[in-house]
Amino acid sequence: MPLTETEWDLVTTWAQDYLLDTTDPHAQLAQYGFPAPFVSALPLTRVSADNARSLVHASRAGIEGQLRLVEALTTVDRLAVLPEIGKARDFLARLREDFRAHTAQDTFRTCVLKNGTEAFIGRQDLRKTLRRFVADPETLILLVDGEPNSGRSYTYNFLRHIGQHSGFRPVRVTLSRTSTAATVVRRLAEFVADPRAGVSPLNPTGLNDPLPSTDEAAHWVAGRATAAEERLWLVLDECDKLDPSSDVWDFIGQLALAIYEHAALRGDQAPRLVLLGYGRSMRQLPYDLRGNMCWDTARVAGPEELRSFFEQVFHEAPPEPLTAADGRDASVDELVEVALEEVLHAIEEQAGSGESYMRRVCTAAEGAVRVYRSL
Repeated sequence: MPLTETEWDLVTTWAQDYLLDTTDPHAQLAQYGFPAPFVSALPLTRVSADNARSLVHASRAGIEGQLRLVEALTTVDRLAVLPEIGKARDFLARLREDFRAHTAQDTFRTCVLKNGTEAFIGRQDLRKTLRRFVADPETLILLVDGEPNSGRSYTYNFLRHIGQHSGFRPVRVTLSRTSTAATVVRRLAEFVADPRAGVSPLNPTGLNDPLPSTDEAAHWVAGRATAAEERLWLVLDECDKLDPSSDVWDFIGQLALAIYEHAALRGDQAPRLVLLGYGRSMRQLPYDLRGNMCWDTARVAGPEELRSFFEQVFHEAPPEPLTAADGRDASVDELVEVALEEVLHAIEEQAGSGESYMRRVCTAAEGAVRVYRSL
């Protein structure tokens, strides 16, 4: 399970207080096993807070770097004697599980996310589309449409999972009817700013205008994202909630063009753009981008998708009592049918709860998986 932003803040604090509280950070990191090329590339100074941010920022570029950093922290004597070491070891166990999945499984097929606690059901077309999207540096924009409450926004959870294993990090801005280009740019600026410098004022024109032209703002965001040490995917969620006259539509088009132009110079280091809830009848993106886009349509999961979900989960990790039993496959198949029946019943029982259908599906499926794994 990937660490949350709050948890990475805690890792940064540990790195500052227990690993980099030294006058010679280069030697300290080498002592704890960080590779010499990695250490030499870090902009280390005498300020431990800045060094910690730089170390965490660079380590988060991939699962291997994240694992190496947290492993090093758990071996620091000053941290090992504190109660916080329990949390650090929990982080390490989660990252090791992610690394195990990264090396042993096809992560595009994963159907239980977040350390085995979150169901991601169906979406076979999305899995295929994402596999191609990640592999093709020429495809820069992913658009996901579908009916409301069909799981379009939930796509972001799967992107976080794939990013953990494919070397990118998705960052999301959720749109609303009152969203403006200025607010969206400022939210994106928080993600793409250099963590060593903080969020710099968005004023690339040198004027006092709080938001420069849409084109300037889009290029500023794309340029910052391209220059980031980690690969970023910029996710704009709930596009269908935008007011038809919102200036965010212009910004989206300009941002897509800016990413296209930066990709021509920097290749795969340029960000990708993901638009969730972006219907085919909405404002069209610029014509120049027609060869750089791919589409996915989210659909509500039905009984067959649920059955396939349980078949995969139960057959990939059968409970210990069934592992050595004769007729194991038949027993697992029986459990699949029981789980399916129970989940469909639970969905109907919760129909008046106010939760969307897909949220009820996922909650019930996650409960069934927990029961199954306790057998």
